[in-house]
Amino acid sequence: MNVRTIRVDDLTGMQACNLQNLPENYTIRYYLYHAMTWPSLSFVAEDHKGRIVGYILAKMEEDAGKGEELHGHVTSISVLRSYRRLGLAKKLMEQSQKAMATIYGASFVSLHVRKSNRAALNLYRDTLGFTLKATESKYYADGEDAYAMHLSLKDQGTVARTN
Repeated sequence: MNVRTIRVDDLTGMQACNLQNLPENYTIRYYLYHAMTWPSLSFVAEDHKGRIVGYILAKMEEDAGKGEELHGHVTSISVLRSYRRLGLAKKLMEQSQKAMATIYGASFVSLHVRKSNRAALNLYRDTLGFTLKATESKYYADGEDAYAMHLSLKDQGTVARTN
């Protein structure tokens, strides 16, 4: 498997991956916004034929208040079912986290995850070390609650610069 930063021509493949796996779907315009604004934070995983089998869509948080630490946010991550349990989601997350810290000096990364998504919770909490910060009631369009999670990038010693 090859993991690399996204290109504009990857967006339809990313969207197709999302549509197969996730109930939250985005327009091509939304993917394009991320790709053009934070091109170094989002990655795709390709199979041996160059087909996109997973992706991570990430950004820097733009609306951080005064005195808040600069941080990144994982908007969406998805790996096709037949390519799961190969470490791709972990690799995608780690690549994005490293870019957030080294390029932008992010002190932490945040994300939301459905309370019912046990596989994702295990990845975030048990494998990557995220901590639960809050529960957001009815966060998703279908009314399901989300866990807001954070991972310090300072603790990993990956922050290359300070603001």
